[in-house]
Amino acid sequence: MRRDHLAAAFLLACLAPPVHADIWECTDDSGNRRFTNIKAESKGCKLIDVGPTNTMSAGKPQAASKAVPKDFPKVDGDTQRQRDAERRKILDQEMANEQKLLDEARRELSEQESQRLGSERNYQRVLERLEPYKKKVKLHEDNIASLRRELTSTR
Repeated sequence: MRRDHLAAAFLLACLAPPVHADIWECTDDSGNRRFTNIKAESKGCKLIDVGPTNTMSAGKPQAASKAVPKDFPKVDGDTQRQRDAERRKILDQEMANEQKLLDEARRELSEQESQRLGSERNYQRVLERLEPYKKKVKLHEDNIASLRRELTSTR
């Protein structure tokens, strides 16, 4: 960029007015508060003085210290591997338990679907009665998905 273009850009930047908007606080008969910057909607509202805006930059963020304190507890590799193996074993047990619960919930849902659809004429009632069974199935499916994510993150 040439020097005269730079000077013109600097001059235009200095002459540009700061951006400012009035803000009104409106309260209706029920006590609900609403804020607006549209003058046409501000009848009967109170103008809020927000003061000057902050034009200072935040600066560079401080880098987090990666130094480990001297008194920080340390675990040797064998102990950590043993802990990881125990954690994996617990997660596997939880997964097997959740799978059993999911199978049972699906069985109950299918029993309810076959039982209710034959005897009930009002379809909305059928849906309302099946809803807790569907929620139970969804809960166990979500639990299994969470356990799978946890198992994939183990070493």
